[in-house]
Amino acid sequence: MDASNKESALNVNASSIKISDVSQDGDMLTFAITSQNLSGSGGVCVFRTYEDFIWLQQSLFSQEDVPELQGVIFPPLPDKPLPSHSHTQAKVLKQLGFLSLGDKWQIYCKALELYLQQVAAHTLLSKNKELYNFLSSSESPGKQRSKKGIFNRLSQVMEEMRKEGHKDVDEFFQSERDKTTNLSVLFKVATEKFLEVVLTKQKLALACGHFSTSLHLCVNQENADAVAFSKICLKLSDIIETMKRNFEKVSDNDMSTLGLGLELESRYQEAKREMLFRRTCRLVELDNANKNVDRAKPNKKAHMEEVQKATQKEFNLISSVAKQEIVHYHRTRVQVLRDFLIDWCEKQLSTAQESSTLFSQYLEACKGLAV
Repeated sequence: MDASNKESALNVNASSIKISDVSQDGDMLTFAITSQNLSGSGGVCVFRTYEDFIWLQQSLFSQEDVPELQGVIFPPLPDKPLPSHSHTQAKVLKQLGFLSLGDKWQIYCKALELYLQQVAAHTLLSKNKELYNFLSSSESPGKQRSKKGIFNRLSQVMEEMRKEGHKDVDEFFQSERDKTTNLSVLFKVATEKFLEVVLTKQKLALACGHFSTSLHLCVNQENADAVAFSKICLKLSDIIETMKRNFEKVSDNDMSTLGLGLELESRYQEAKREMLFRRTCRLVELDNANKNVDRAKPNKKAHMEEVQKATQKEFNLISSVAKQEIVHYHRTRVQVLRDFLIDWCEKQLSTAQESSTLFSQYLEACKGLAV
């Protein structure tokens, strides 16, 4: 899950990939993507739509000459953006969650940026020539026709959900399957609950704004008592307005740090689960190949043994890559979540300190009004 720079065929610094801007035309969002060469000698800016990202993801799946690809945990591509002006807010929130919040799709752009960085930092995926075209070509790559590859095969095997319960021959992978099934649910629930907390803070900010405005309606300059009461109302309005800004800033911090981190981890759990399921499907194929050898007639036994050996070799390769991917995933997952948590704590602490200073000033001002 990390976006550190690695040696690969891709002549692009993974950590330099940024989405610098996004423009909207009706229901279509266009993202400005910048990146720099590994040498740091030059940079490039391209413009891509979400359909281009889908094309890239399909291209990654379609590397037919890389059999070990099925053991890869593919960086998860966020769901298609739904501009709020053409869909109900409830529908957008349900599909995109945290990615639909923030001004000008900032959180969504950050998620796409992380996706590209993770693809570019991956040892196998970064060798895909289409990735370089995606990051450097001035023409939209989505206009090209992508190959089918295992992307379609994956869609077909996903219909055979009975394979998901197939007992694994390797205790390591069986344990990972069980843990991932549970963690997928837990992270999804945690993300949804934290989203509810953020939305509640936004509602409180809105309510504070209405209350602050209402206090201005109480201003009256007709007599001495009314003037004194008006001063209290104005001062209280300032305090409530500060509370509004505090709720807004805290919820923004939640979205851009821990919220984004939970959302990313939730999607990665699903990506890991899909990889483990692909391997399980190949395990079922291997079991069937072994059975075919046992049941084969003498004149077909040699052919069945060749099929069995080829299936075994490919399964072993996929398992080897899958184990490396899982070990790497566990190591980097802790680091990524820790970084999001640290960023969240630092921003919330800074916001709390700013608010504390303002509220202390208001307290002194209120004491002066009481004199």
